Amino acid sequence: MRVMLKATLDTEKANEVFRSGRMPELVKETMERLQPEAAYFGPLGGRRTCLFVLDLEDSSQIPAAGDPFFTEFGAEVEMTPVMNAEDLQKGLSQL
Repeated sequence: MRVMLKATLDTEKANEVFRSGRMPELVKETMERLQPEAAYFGPLGGRRTCLFVLDLEDSSQIPAAGDPFFTEFGAEVEMTPVMNAEDLQKGLSQL
């Protein structure tokens, strides 16, 4: 199941992680663990935000995907089912 994970980081917690010098390490660990199809980082709504496109084999992977953002960054995490163009074409052909 392909999902887009949006993690909006708490500014104060993210500042602490940044000042401690752990930000590059945590981003690298997250990328290695999640193995996203795509990853984007930038300010959305005035807050540091990470967008990852993940292909989860099972919904039981949802807690492990989101939890580090809660614990390390106090983030607001949203996961939304998404499709790529191939998925969309497949779905439309079934209408």
